[in-house]
Amino acid sequence: MTSETHILRAALWMLGAIGSFSAMAIAGREAGSTLDTFEIMTYRSLVGVAIVVTVITATGNWHAIKGQRLGQHLIRNLAHFTGQNLWFFAVTMIPLAQVFALEFTSPLWVVVLSPLILGERLTRIRAFSAILGFVGILIVARPSPDSLNAGVITAASCAIFFALTVMFTKRLTRHEGIASILFWLTSMQLVMGLVMSGYDGVIALPDVTTLPWILTIGVAGLAAHFCFTKALSLAPATAVVPIDFARLPVIAILAMLIYDEAVVIWTFVGAAVIFAANYLNILEAAGKLGRKRPASS
Repeated sequence: MTSETHILRAALWMLGAIGSFSAMAIAGREAGSTLDTFEIMTYRSLVGVAIVVTVITATGNWHAIKGQRLGQHLIRNLAHFTGQNLWFFAVTMIPLAQVFALEFTSPLWVVVLSPLILGERLTRIRAFSAILGFVGILIVARPSPDSLNAGVITAASCAIFFALTVMFTKRLTRHEGIASILFWLTSMQLVMGLVMSGYDGVIALPDVTTLPWILTIGVAGLAAHFCFTKALSLAPATAVVPIDFARLPVIAILAMLIYDEAVVIWTFVGAAVIFAANYLNILEAAGKLGRKRPASS
């Protein structure tokens, strides 16, 4: 199979990821009108557990579920649980395009934090990409007494916790497969959701109107990450990431049609700067900047 065919197939999988992420954002906003973020995460995790357990049972893959690194799973899932709660809160507070633009800074936080957590070297190009990404955040957020609110802060903060999730996942994948990671992800976050949503003694149940949105969140969340991972397995990040940034105009158009949200040009300008910073980092990681690959014999 040619590289062009691989890229085409990766693009098709990315269309699935873009659709799934967009569906989850819209469903999160709709469900957020009657449920708080902890309740949304509880029901999302419940749907996720049902799907993961069904798939593992159907494929006879229970032997792949490992329990030797529950501490690492707990830290990873706490980071993801926090980031996802912040994300669901943000989609109910600010324009969806702004949420997505700020979420795209997550890879740049990986660059900043990986020397501390993974022991990776921070090169000049990676440091420059992080600074450039921060400039993009300022353009998107345009901090002022009028524009800086809880929604902007939580959207920017969720990217940090998603970055931590990526790094802890990277450490886990050295020893465990996707089935084990997804099993502990959904089951641990179900417990976290029950604890946090029930701290006041009341857990709201989804009604007939909210239930379809909850199911959409659960299915779309797993589908989005599966499609994105599948795309990365078929094509390099240099080809996949530019497609992923198509999420921004897609969600901007959907939000304009569904919620009558204005298309703000500065959101796209800032997102373009963030994209440039991310792509610069990807090119450096791929060995296309600053050094030459050794000649093969």
